[in-house]
Amino acid sequence: MSDALTIPQEAPSEAAKKPRRGRPPKTEREFADTREALIRSGLEVITEMGYLSAGIDAVIKNISVPKGSFYHYFASKQDFGMAVLTSYGAFFAHKLDKFLLNDALPPLQRIGAFVGHAGQGMARFAFKRGCLVGNLLQESPLLPDDFPEKLKAILQEWESRVAHCLEEAQRAGDINSDMPPAQRAEIFWSGWEGAVMRAKLFRSAEPLNQFWAYFQKSLQQEIQK
Repeated sequence: MSDALTIPQEAPSEAAKKPRRGRPPKTEREFADTREALIRSGLEVITEMGYLSAGIDAVIKNISVPKGSFYHYFASKQDFGMAVLTSYGAFFAHKLDKFLLNDALPPLQRIGAFVGHAGQGMARFAFKRGCLVGNLLQESPLLPDDFPEKLKAILQEWESRVAHCLEEAQRAGDINSDMPPAQRAEIFWSGWEGAVMRAKLFRSAEPLNQFWAYFQKSLQQEIQK
């Protein structure tokens, strides 16, 4: 899911530092702006089409970047895809922090607020976009070798944020200690990615709401034992 937040830029790779073919930027500012515009466009295209189906033409279509110049900013489609994935991972972690670190709400309500916001975000794009990481997980057997490890690292970062929130709920007595928060967080994200795919299929936020209601009820049932 994407929104208007600025996607953080990662440090340029070694490949990005080497001279490349295509028209060079006039200034460092132009380089940064154009590179970020390409990453944003790539986020839209890959989220809707997947990495394997996405083409460079679709990425540059709406941002007025010559196709030849694309390779000045990225050494290859693989380099570009990794940049998009890295930026999305950081962007989504920032969005999670916005909700899960909100001390004004009890821990479980923070997760519920995130779920509601995610559904609104998918509706804003007519449910054509879901989660970039979830989409790439489906393609992982066919992706370049470095993608699966990056996907695992991003998921672990997201899981750690949910685990911290669940740990707070545990300390508050809202959940019992039968299962470690880290394990619950893994279950949350496994179920969440499936719910996002169903939301795209049915063009409705209801699968997200159903999943959260079920997950939350399972935690509440535990505390009542």
